[in-house]
Amino acid sequence: MVTLKQIRNSVLIALWMMILTFPIMVIKVNTIENIVIWRWMNLLYIGVGTVILSIFWFFLINRRKLEPEERKRSFALKGKIETLKGVLAKPVVQKPLYAALLVIIIIFPFVSSLYQTGIMITALMYVILGLGLNIVVGLGGLLHLGYAAFYAVGAYTYALLHRYLGLSFWVCLPIGALSAMLLGILVGLPVLRLRGDYLAIVTLAFGEIVRILLENLSQYTGGPAGISGIPRPSFFGIKMSLSTAMNYTYFLTFALVLFTIFVVRRLEHSRLGRSWVAMREDEVASEAMGIDITRAKLSSFALGALWAGLAGVFFSAKTTFVNPASFTLWESVIILCVVVLGGIGSIKGVVLGAIVIILLPEYLRAFSQYRMLFFGLILVMMMIFRPGGFIPAKRRVYTFDKAQLEESD
Repeated sequence: MVTLKQIRNSVLIALWMMILTFPIMVIKVNTIENIVIWRWMNLLYIGVGTVILSIFWFFLINRRKLEPEERKRSFALKGKIETLKGVLAKPVVQKPLYAALLVIIIIFPFVSSLYQTGIMITALMYVILGLGLNIVVGLGGLLHLGYAAFYAVGAYTYALLHRYLGLSFWVCLPIGALSAMLLGILVGLPVLRLRGDYLAIVTLAFGEIVRILLENLSQYTGGPAGISGIPRPSFFGIKMSLSTAMNYTYFLTFALVLFTIFVVRRLEHSRLGRSWVAMREDEVASEAMGIDITRAKLSSFALGALWAGLAGVFFSAKTTFVNPASFTLWESVIILCVVVLGGIGSIKGVVLGAIVIILLPEYLRAFSQYRMLFFGLILVMMMIFRPGGFIPAKRRVYTFDKAQLEESD
């Protein structure tokens, strides 16, 4: 699969990498003792690692050029993977697996630390955010780069209503969702005629406007200092310790994830969901076929913003503190990465993408100097070799059965 020329190129790439990284990876200056430490083994690691990775890269490139049948023969593990997928698709196998997964999810906060529970709550919140953005980007085909603005509206709705009116979490939860939904409609109205890059630029600008407003309205929002002392979700007024409150928040977030999956799945297979998919494939053709594009776009923005508002209220309750720095453009990009890498339009893919993107950087903290490098490398590899995401959405295919038609005749 890998030619001799490509192996030679791998060696040359490794030599260049060793030369370029020499000042950083080999030379270390101790300014206290005024000595230079030479770390020659690092140079060897870089050279060997670069050769192995570049040969693997050429292997993937060559395999990608093969025909599907040749690709299967060249990679024997492919058949085993397909066999395993077929086994896992059987209901007899799926039910015990789902039951075991549910048991693991239930016992997780009781066997893990408070830190691990907090990370998992964050991952679950990004599942909700990813599924909400999936309505706009995955089903509606509308590129949205200001999604964190709706997230911020939900978070600040709870923070402000508690600060000035003393309202509880359960009262603010629907209010925060509806506030974000209303803002989604207001944003959708002026951008009905925009598409592609123009829509992305407008939504990006909208996200920045919301963040700057939160910073400048300091007499109400606290400005860059934010709002603190936000209470966690209550249970009939019972006072809970920190660990109990975190476990309670964990189960509430998980319940909201299940509810979100149920609703998004129903929307996807509804008449409105089919309108979104048609609009995503070809807006002009779908409008010519009688689909109300205005209604489809506004509903997509509104329902996507609704879930962002719900997640924002949970964010405020989890952290007990909000400030505008939590809702930057980078936050919108992370949520978009969850959708794109998980699989645009795929519910399972979005769930997996959120868990991987949020948990991977946390569990790579042992490699704190290189974890973002690893993370970026994984993103690049995914975009080149699996652009459809971890679990691509399955397209419905309708076939004409000529034999069955002849039998009916």
